Amino acid sequence: MPPLLAVGLVAVVVVVPASGAARASTTTASWQPHVNAARAYAQRRKGVVNFAVRTPTRLWGWHRTDDVPSASVVKALLLVTYLNDPRVRNRRLRAADRRLLDPMIQRSDNAAASAVLAYVGAPRVRAEARAVGMRRFALGSYTWGASRIDASDQTRFFLHIDQRIPRRHRATAMWLLRTVVSYQRWGIGQLKLPGWKLYFKGGWGAGTGAVDHQVALLRKGGRRISVAVLTNGSPSHTYAQETLRGVFARLLSGLTARSR
Repeated sequence: MPPLLAVGLVAVVVVVPASGAARASTTTASWQPHVNAARAYAQRRKGVVNFAVRTPTRLWGWHRTDDVPSASVVKALLLVTYLNDPRVRNRRLRAADRRLLDPMIQRSDNAAASAVLAYVGAPRVRAEARAVGMRRFALGSYTWGASRIDASDQTRFFLHIDQRIPRRHRATAMWLLRTVVSYQRWGIGQLKLPGWKLYFKGGWGAGTGAVDHQVALLRKGGRRISVAVLTNGSPSHTYAQETLRGVFARLLSGLTARSR
């Protein structure tokens, strides 16, 4: 993917109620993300950081509605669109399906993502984005990696991503999001989250650090938290990986053990 340019943004910290009340059993009790600590850390890092954290009843964020290029984060939307396609949703997945979906999610294969988009078509992707509640999503006109996303939309999508997947395909899809290859498990993948199941997708710009994102769902019993950290303009991919780890570690403080 070609390098992508970052733009300057104005900092705004928000804490707002998430849409829709949830039963007490699905809340995260008294836990709240450490937004101020994450914001202070992000402001010390080079580049621009956007983030959002969402539970069934609350939403927190910083730059949460500022749009950025999606890079490979959009592959999670492509996965859900493919599994909801009328030609797929009511039948067993075949070997040909798995040859596309497994590498697209587990090792972020670009050719597989392009094949999935060609199969489902742009209108279905846009329709799925609307159906999952993405209010500001825009599919890239020349490449899926140039799609526009924001942290708020991504957490709205990931908080209930499993419920958007047909029941017969749900276990497979969630397993893929849980089994990203070891060499792509930086950022949130480096945190110890005792008792929590982690499902996530990352996206980055050709190793340059221009774009590095991760979006995740955390589940523990009936509790669930979605979190998105989107970065732009880091000096390198390695630097951006450390920024992601640092922001996630601070946001999720109280859920994590000491990170590796």
